[in-house]
Amino acid sequence: MAVTSCHIPSISSHRVNPKTTSWLHGSTRLLTTPSPISTTFRRLVITLSSKSASGLARDQQRELLEHYGLNPDEFMSEPSLKKKRRKEQGKTGKGNQQIVPEEATPPRETHRLLQVLGGTARRKKLLSPKGMDVRPMMEVVKGAAFAILQAAGGRPASLRPGCWLDLYSGTGSVGIEAISRGCSEVHFVEMDPWVVSDVLRPNLEWTGFLDVSSIHTVRVESFLEHAENFAGKNGAFDYISVTPPYMEVDYGVLMNQVANSSVVGEDTFILVEYPFRTDMLDTCGSLVKIADRRFGRTNLAIYGPTWAQKKKKKSESS
Repeated sequence: MAVTSCHIPSISSHRVNPKTTSWLHGSTRLLTTPSPISTTFRRLVITLSSKSASGLARDQQRELLEHYGLNPDEFMSEPSLKKKRRKEQGKTGKGNQQIVPEEATPPRETHRLLQVLGGTARRKKLLSPKGMDVRPMMEVVKGAAFAILQAAGGRPASLRPGCWLDLYSGTGSVGIEAISRGCSEVHFVEMDPWVVSDVLRPNLEWTGFLDVSSIHTVRVESFLEHAENFAGKNGAFDYISVTPPYMEVDYGVLMNQVANSSVVGEDTFILVEYPFRTDMLDTCGSLVKIADRRFGRTNLAIYGPTWAQKKKKKSESS
């Protein structure tokens, strides 16, 4: 309801249209207050109802206001504040909760900061994502890891031929280094589709190793649990690299899953990168710890068969 009060010239000379008068009895009331004869203005109080029985009611209200020289736009009732709030809440949800559009995710970018350290693809640059969403193994750590593996395998100049499993592969730099140094086949396990399509696969194409590589875009836990379905029934891998994001895994749970998986055999070598102040067991299944090195806040552990310990010590002493 809207109540309008205003001064207008005396309306004693005007007669109200009977049609308008009958309509006034329906949804509008016209009240005039008595005034002295000497007064040239009378107070007109018009109460307009927002409810109407037909679509003509608002037109009739406008006609009445115009009849008395008033501007209808100034006096026509507007939806109440409560109605406006209910209407807005119906669009935005309950209460004051509003649907905020999601900001567009900026495109991810790459750069070439990594390189292959040894073997047939030596000094070839590799792509890696900008930012910290993927953290490749430092070159000093990677160089030390392959030096230890080659010495433990009895071939200091290169790796023994075999099949490598690169878990949490990311850029693929570890698996690519393995192929470059003598490995015959590598299985890469990386769950991020963008990293696979824009980083890992281009690196394999650039180094020419795509034909001897298999890419598995799955979680590491799923791969280990169903390794035979992913890698076939060819037995255990000769080498396994485990380079997870430090803060997203429980190393005790992870290494237990690796040790009990079909990917590990009696002659398997396992390379594990882990953060400072993390307890690593001296064994992984039937394998023993061959080396445990620290590089700042990064540690490197290598497990292998007992016979590899003797070869590694013999190679280092000669």
